[in-house]
Amino acid sequence: MRLSRAGEYAVRCMLYLSMAGKGVLVRRKTVAREMDIPEQFLGKIAQQLARAGLMEIVQGAKGGFRLMVFPEELTLLAVVEAVIGEIFLNDCVLRPESCHRSPDCKVHQVWTEARDRFRESLQKATFASLMDCR
Repeated sequence: MRLSRAGEYAVRCMLYLSMAGKGVLVRRKTVAREMDIPEQFLGKIAQQLARAGLMEIVQGAKGGFRLMVFPEELTLLAVVEAVIGEIFLNDCVLRPESCHRSPDCKVHQVWTEARDRFRESLQKATFASLMDCR
């Protein structure tokens, strides 16, 4: 699995907002400039993050983005899955009914275990612990 550009930018955006702190309003242009994210793309990503309840978009001339979760509670998994959807390594992991062999398949079991460990690693990584890798 390779993280999409949207996923990478979402992580950068939330990292910047985490550094500012929960509830602090940060201008969209500032996030785009400081985290090297194309501003148009940032707008689309922000909508997905806002739908997930991770940030708020404030409209208007004095608007911007506001982190809605404490960095200690915000995980890499939550941000990545807010933008790219649930992480899975193979269709049979997300939809076991797509393959009639899934219940007994040793490969399916490996994919499931790998996905679970990967998700667990991302769940353990909070943005509070990531803030020094700007």
